[in-house]
Amino acid sequence: MPPGAHAWVRGPASAQPPSAAANNAPPQPRPPLDRQEHGTGPVAPPPRRSHGPVERTGGTSVGPNGSPATAIGWVQAHGGAGVTSLVRCLGGVDVGPRWPQPLRGEPSRVLLVGRTSLTGLQAVSRQLDALRQGRAPQGLDLLGVVLVADVPGRLPLTLVRRVRVITSAVTVHRVPWIPSWRVGEPGSEPPRQLTSLAAVVSGTDIPSRRRR
Repeated sequence: MPPGAHAWVRGPASAQPPSAAANNAPPQPRPPLDRQEHGTGPVAPPPRRSHGPVERTGGTSVGPNGSPATAIGWVQAHGGAGVTSLVRCLGGVDVGPRWPQPLRGEPSRVLLVGRTSLTGLQAVSRQLDALRQGRAPQGLDLLGVVLVADVPGRLPLTLVRRVRVITSAVTVHRVPWIPSWRVGEPGSEPPRQLTSLAAVVSGTDIPSRRRR
């Protein structure tokens, strides 16, 4: 190691005093922040975790579905999709706005969740495209898409058409407007509107699946 190199490492780098070695060390270039933020430069990989097999975003409970690896994984197509309320009612693991990685012990059976707003449906379509184009981890078992009503009432025709396009590609579960969820009262029992979805999560009703 040349004198003065890696001056931030503890211990003497040369026979020079620490202050002299630090003064003689060449400046270390740092990548511009904008390159890291926009993905145009190399970004260091995240540190590997050694405490537990599943990285659970949001700290949600698994519920009655067993271990995290065998539980349903809820994937948020966008922020505010309603996953928190669904996990509280039906159990499972909130893996956040990403596809889980079954090879790392994360859930392989997943449900993609989005709101019925325009931005929500567009986000769902983007996630499905990523899955279709192979830009998602191997081994995922997509049980369907869960569309949560963003407001009470019927959808406009333009949004109905988008829902039909999604339904033509994958099983869709509709969750109507549930007023108690707005004030944070999911309740101890799933609402009757979630009966069919609860059967999918519990494994008593297995829809046709699209496996990668």
